Amino acid sequence: MQLPTRAHRGVAVSALAVIVVVTVGWWALALYPVGATAPEWLARTRLACFGAAPGGLPNAGGWVLLVGEPIGMLAVLGIAWGNALAADFRWIRARPAGRLVLAAVAVGLALGALQAGRIVTSTLASRDGAASFAVSDGRTMPVTRIPDVPPLNLIDQQGAVFALSGLAGKPVLVTFAFAHCETVCPTVVRQVMTMRESAARTDIPLVVVTVDPWRDVPSRLSAIANGWGMAANDLVLGGEIGRVNDALDRWGVGRSRDETTGDVSHAVLVVLVDADHRAATRVQGDVSQLVELLRRA
Repeated sequence: MQLPTRAHRGVAVSALAVIVVVTVGWWALALYPVGATAPEWLARTRLACFGAAPGGLPNAGGWVLLVGEPIGMLAVLGIAWGNALAADFRWIRARPAGRLVLAAVAVGLALGALQAGRIVTSTLASRDGAASFAVSDGRTMPVTRIPDVPPLNLIDQQGAVFALSGLAGKPVLVTFAFAHCETVCPTVVRQVMTMRESAARTDIPLVVVTVDPWRDVPSRLSAIANGWGMAANDLVLGGEIGRVNDALDRWGVGRSRDETTGDVSHAVLVVLVDADHRAATRVQGDVSQLVELLRRA
């Protein structure tokens, strides 16, 4: 393969720069920490591109994209323009400014890789360490076991008055969502149901409490349950606005409502209530750790 002429000098290294920029952008999009209440567009993108649940890491396919695609592009570049790329690097290294640019790029990539490693390590550690939950005044508290389960007396999708005590004698999963959320909330609900199936504990009912009682009125709860594909023994709860908000406060669900759009930003929170209903375990953000908890329930 011929070396590049003066007119074509820099083309190969420019292609490499594009690959690096695209790769950095993909990794930042997938891993940049934004908390449990990520913007809806970001949550939708991470779910579609990387299979990442809210607050979680990419799934296997997402990691293949993040790691495999850059390697594949680099391999193609090396095969097609390997000699030209080497010539471009020799030309750049021959100049003091070029050496400074290469050093700066190398340091930037190293720092980025280190930060990505810290994010992944921190997220994985949070699965095995203490869970945390946001209370209504915005504070975050590290809690794994809750000694006193708050009451929960609302209206279910059948129009009946529901009380948590009616499910005494069996564990119960409780989470919080709303129907107008078209990405994060249905994803969390379906992921909890998937975790339940993976743990072979489909006998444990799932109770979803709306965080939007203004729009998720009792007459719509049945359609919401059907839209989320919930099982026959699962429940969606709503009711009078003040009563729902009081229940959310008691359960420590951090949230804020946009008065213009009506949308609610809220913590991704799942609570596994013990069979005796005297204690519970809270999981916030990444719900993948539910599998082991459900197996032991």
